[in-house]
Amino acid sequence: MTRYPIWVAAIILTSALLAACSPSKLEPVTIPIEMVEYTFTPSSIEVKVGQEVTLELNNNGLLPHMLMIGREAKTVDNLPSGYTTDLFESAGVKPTVKGGTVEGQEGEQAHTGFNVVLAANGDQATVTFPVTKEMVGEWEMGCFEQNGVHYIAGMKGTFTVKP
Repeated sequence: MTRYPIWVAAIILTSALLAACSPSKLEPVTIPIEMVEYTFTPSSIEVKVGQEVTLELNNNGLLPHMLMIGREAKTVDNLPSGYTTDLFESAGVKPTVKGGTVEGQEGEQAHTGFNVVLAANGDQATVTFPVTKEMVGEWEMGCFEQNGVHYIAGMKGTFTVKP
């Protein structure tokens, strides 16, 4: 029977432990979000730092809808009009968007902060972005269409980023 020196066993054991403790790359995740009067389904989303997330937005309602993610709803003329802190701007992340109308990047917009508007029933868009450590915490999803009427009616939800 062959015996290995104790240092060989120590190296093998240390290598196995380091491999088990190394961070694994998280799989990308796609989350469909249905937008109707006046809800998001699902109304609560949880993602993790290190994931690439694609939000699939689907307007299945009769009215235009939008998605913004931020903190602290702000008002303009006593009506909700976006967030004081925008998720993407605060993290320095520029999402990739396909479909919809993107506002809040440059020029004039109805609402401050990054948002995607789906103007009609059946409209779809995807928003893809990496989840970074700057995003950790609880955020709010909101729709501020019709001068904030959608938000007032309850079209909001939670977007939680875990470390």
